[in-house]
Amino acid sequence: MKKAKKIIPLPFPFYFWTVAALAVAGVLDSIYLSISHYRVYTDIAYESFCAISRSINCDTVSQSPYSIFISIPVPVWGIIGYAFYLLFLTFAWSREAQKQKMWPILLFISLAFSIYSVILAYISTFYIHSYCMMCIVSFGINFLLLYYTWLVRKRFGKPGIIKGLMLDIGFLWEKKKKTIPVFLSFLCIITFLLISFPSYWKYSPPVLSKTILTGITDDGYPWIGADKPVLEITEFTDYQCFQCKKMHFYLRKLVEKNAAKIRLIHRHFPMDHNYNPIVKERFHVGAGAMALFAEYAQTQGKFWEMNDVLFAIAGSTNVLNIKKLAEKVGLDYRALSYSTKNRIIRYKVKHDIAIGLKLGINGTPGYVIDGKVYLGQIPPEILSIVLD
Repeated sequence: MKKAKKIIPLPFPFYFWTVAALAVAGVLDSIYLSISHYRVYTDIAYESFCAISRSINCDTVSQSPYSIFISIPVPVWGIIGYAFYLLFLTFAWSREAQKQKMWPILLFISLAFSIYSVILAYISTFYIHSYCMMCIVSFGINFLLLYYTWLVRKRFGKPGIIKGLMLDIGFLWEKKKKTIPVFLSFLCIITFLLISFPSYWKYSPPVLSKTILTGITDDGYPWIGADKPVLEITEFTDYQCFQCKKMHFYLRKLVEKNAAKIRLIHRHFPMDHNYNPIVKERFHVGAGAMALFAEYAQTQGKFWEMNDVLFAIAGSTNVLNIKKLAEKVGLDYRALSYSTKNRIIRYKVKHDIAIGLKLGINGTPGYVIDGKVYLGQIPPEILSIVLD
């Protein structure tokens, strides 16, 4: 009978630097995701390299409310988590650690990372319905960290995991002159971030000024801005579309600063499968009803108030509270509720969709300027005509 071949472990530095490289890769991946998250909300022309399709789209994941956790973007938490991991790893390299200490703690941290990855993957699958490629990279890093820390424990660890954990705590306490200042500084940084991190993902339109003109075109569409514009922009938008929201608020602020030059005309193009014939699968549920509410508000002289509120709340909740919506805009709650059954209002929304399709619009936002259609965004050279 052959004896089992004894496994000779590779030198300890091989495992250590592999783990260190994975943690550094996690930091770099999180930095990229943090920058991408910031640009998604602040740069109207930004589109990440992995915005490939509806199901593989980093931008869609960034636009989700699930991308924020305790007032800080999830990728920023990733930077904090990997930095925390690296802090412990530095103590594992010391001679006093004897290749054994700190690895039980690192194993538990890696396990927490892996569990969090599973939770994020679940949210992407069943709530966001889209995946971020760079997030998947971080999931892989987390599982590899878990595997390699387990492997180090198996190769070099002697006591059981719980006993090893207690020894790690004792080891850190023995070095308290170094460990306490380091971890207190780290805690202070996190506290500072929680208190002062800018909420750049929270959009709000400019206050609807009484000095800004509003009106109705000859065809019956609401406009805001110049009575005799240098530049007239017709937007076809969806209240559940993030890019529509970002561009609309940008244009509203542009109109506010150039009220004598720009006129913005609004038309509806909800990508709601219940309203739009080009959408064959369940998508942007509720966008059609929101368009109907906006149309009803127009009949009451409250279109732009309703329009701004609908864009502001879109994406922040899965359930639209009609009563609160009516209160915010100053409309009768019952009349607003019944407006979704009004044939004339429903016809106007369907007519907008039909006109958009005739113009070649197959996604949102869409813009019509001087008879030309632009999808997604407006070329900067066109806007430069009116910018001071």
